[in-house]
Amino acid sequence: MKRTTLFIDPQLERELQALARRNGRPMAALVREAVAQYVAAARAQGSARLGFIAAGRSGRADIADRHEELLFDAEPPAAPRPRPKPARRAAAPRRRPA
Repeated sequence: MKRTTLFIDPQLERELQALARRNGRPMAALVREAVAQYVAAARAQGSARLGFIAAGRSGRADIADRHEELLFDAEPPAAPRPRPKPARRAAAPRRRPA
């Protein structure tokens, strides 16, 4: 099995802990079971296909293993460069009234 991290609301976590205690099962087992049921239901509806999978190639083989480092530990992006001002057009010569 692969280890993963989930972020859930505190209230949902308390309910999950209580359910796990009542059933005498670890929270992880309940989460695995719920996720498996969700994926099976989505697959049955035909919505499990993710269109962005393999849409681009980075040329790196370690992206999945280093995703947190790459997403969260990276340096912040550089400040955007100021746009150059457009060149001003020369004013047309004024005509003198005749």
